[in-house]
Amino acid sequence: MSHETLNPSQAMERTVLDSGRLEVPGNIALLDDPLEWGSFGRPAGAPAAQADVADPLQVPLWESNVVLGGMHCATCALTIEEALRTVPGVQRADVSGSTHRAKVQWNPSLVRPSQWMAAIQKAGYGVLPARDAHARELRQAENRRALWRWLVAGFCMMQVMMYAWPAYDAKPGDLTLEMETLLRWASWVISIPVVLFACGPFFRSAWRDLRTRSISMDLPVALGMLITFVVSSMGTFDPAGPFGKEVYYDSLTMFVFFLLSGRWLELRLRDKTAGALEAVMNRLPDSVERRLPDGCWERVTVRRLQAGDVVRVLAGEAFPADGQLVQGQTHADEALLTGESTAVRKVVGDTVTAGSFNLGGPVEVAVDMVGAQTRFAQIVELMESAASQKPRLAQLADRVAKPFLVVVMLAALAAGVYWWPSDPGHAMMVAVAILIVTCPCALSLATPVAMLSAAGSLARHGVLVRNLQALETLAEADTLVFDKTGTLTQDGMRVLQVQPAAGQASAPVLALAALVGAQSVHPVSRAVVQAAREQAVDAPGWTLLEAQEVAGAGMRARVQDPQGVVHALRLGSWPFAGQGQPQDGRQCVYLAAEQGDAAVQPWGFLELSEGLRPEAQATVAALAHSGMEIHLLSGDRDAAVQQMARAAGIAHVQGECSPEDKLDALRALQAQGRHVAMVGDGLNDGPVLAGAHVSFAFGRSVPLAQSRSDFVVLGDDLGLIAQTALLARKTLRIVRQNLLWAAGYNALSIPLAVMGWMPAWLAGLGMALSSLLVVLNAARLTRQLPVLHTSDAAAESAQRAVTAPAAPPLLGVR
Repeated sequence: MSHETLNPSQAMERTVLDSGRLEVPGNIALLDDPLEWGSFGRPAGAPAAQADVADPLQVPLWESNVVLGGMHCATCALTIEEALRTVPGVQRADVSGSTHRAKVQWNPSLVRPSQWMAAIQKAGYGVLPARDAHARELRQAENRRALWRWLVAGFCMMQVMMYAWPAYDAKPGDLTLEMETLLRWASWVISIPVVLFACGPFFRSAWRDLRTRSISMDLPVALGMLITFVVSSMGTFDPAGPFGKEVYYDSLTMFVFFLLSGRWLELRLRDKTAGALEAVMNRLPDSVERRLPDGCWERVTVRRLQAGDVVRVLAGEAFPADGQLVQGQTHADEALLTGESTAVRKVVGDTVTAGSFNLGGPVEVAVDMVGAQTRFAQIVELMESAASQKPRLAQLADRVAKPFLVVVMLAALAAGVYWWPSDPGHAMMVAVAILIVTCPCALSLATPVAMLSAAGSLARHGVLVRNLQALETLAEADTLVFDKTGTLTQDGMRVLQVQPAAGQASAPVLALAALVGAQSVHPVSRAVVQAAREQAVDAPGWTLLEAQEVAGAGMRARVQDPQGVVHALRLGSWPFAGQGQPQDGRQCVYLAAEQGDAAVQPWGFLELSEGLRPEAQATVAALAHSGMEIHLLSGDRDAAVQQMARAAGIAHVQGECSPEDKLDALRALQAQGRHVAMVGDGLNDGPVLAGAHVSFAFGRSVPLAQSRSDFVVLGDDLGLIAQTALLARKTLRIVRQNLLWAAGYNALSIPLAVMGWMPAWLAGLGMALSSLLVVLNAARLTRQLPVLHTSDAAAESAQRAVTAPAAPPLLGVR
């Protein structure tokens, strides 16, 4: 076993961090090494697969993801964003108060990671690279400390209430001055641990605000706690003074306990989202056994793997990279990629994916893709992007939060001044009640916690949300447009027969079609390549020189035959290949050679077949039952498209569409005032996916990093489209409920507090319950996805529909 020198990222991971917050280690400057930037970021605007670049210093703008510590509310996110924007070279900063993560865009020619991370630390917050192994450990430590503070506050609250009860229950003359003084001093002693320990997070956050001349939601709360303790202490030390009439230790300990109860429960519920993200990000093992040239095995870190390495993966371990099984057999848990928990059998020659788990015995894998090139890295990039986004409603709430806090503090001051002449002690408690009860935590949590809960629920079922705002847009969609091939139809197509042209043989035609089709990921191309593989045909001596995919038509390629002659070939639809339209209903893909600029010589064609997805009818019926109008746009022959539409139960159909025709049809629907959602496979549908209000793509059909869709369906279940649409509507309803509750709560509680009818302990309880209610309401979205319902009419229509499999489309045309 080899002994390795720790790289900078590993050295950071093994640094002992400050207990309580994510403090930046002293060797954070090691992250200034350009070779480390790809471990927690990528060039801005580039997909995850392009995170590894030859010269990081030549990249004009980097985008890095970090985990933050010490955050308690949405205004903390605004404070961090403001601190980052003051750093020269930082172009943009997006901080999520719900997931405690940030995405920072920075110019390497002007700033280094250690500098903008230092700005975060100077603002009073901790920071670590988003994929640092300590993130989960520190989140668990934060949970333990929150639990200890809650227990201390609860125990002290019960003791203080025991000492305060005689004063509430006694009649005049029952308590002597000495006994009352003793009970006050006992309460003061018991309240000290609450102030010094349980209130620590509130006071630290308030002190940070004062140092940075900013304001967060913890500042008015901390002021309320401090005022209550100081006023009560003055009443204890000087019973005959202006504040000696009454002490408020019971109110202090009660509202601290209530606030910590709400915060701890919020923390637990928030961890369901943050924990799910980290569970995905940390699926890769820290190290793996790699085979040496002499056949021995050494354990190396995953980051040292390269394409071509052979690794041994033990039972229960995750596969560290994308590769091919070369020895052994097993079952793999690929729920991360498909949303299905059923294990997939793997034998020699099968592909395995980074992040999936080996459930069987030890196997050996030849590595094909590592690091940012893997499908796992693309999924993580999508989840990180969504976790750091702020929906439009959340941005509006954040903008309102700070001015609202200023108004709250001014209102508390005005109320205190108003009540001071009649009773200074009561005046201070009125001010405290206003400071606490009006904290806009619920308002700031209302939108992001619901959106992230919905995104987490979808991710667990195999739907990745690329854009959180898309949930709101999808909830408002009233029209859904389906593509056909690879979307309504089954992804797997097959070649029924090969028909060579006169003077040609079937085997060479299939071999050359596969040689050209191998350069495309379209379902038709994959079917041709699979047929050639199954029939064990190839094109010996033929060399592919150049290939280009023509959207909506097919493939153009230049190949060289064994005699050295170069041929220009076309593989695709009948118009593209210059052939006549088939009259017998068959669906074919044509191979032809170019002669001059336009004339083509037929070499043969391949007949294919495809079938409707088994869940297509139920999905269309459920969407129609929910009030959506369903359309089908396809580049296939109109007769085949009409047959497929009848089988699926779709009334609005348009066939023989080019990509431009699809986009024109989409814009025509939008011109009618419709909110359109588009479902495609992300190949030739790029323009129409980008032009729709909201869009879906099936992840198996297109590289995730290149998809232009808002949602990526990782599995093959078309029903997830309808379930996502229903969940989006439910999410928007919950967001509106949360906002209505938060606004109504403040509208009711502020007048009560100003009038002096709300004691401090009730203010603390109200604040905690308001935030907790918002989080619990959003937690309903973490349950199972909505059940699909279809109307009787839709179900009968689906039963009467023609169910025979429709013929397949032409290559590149759908």
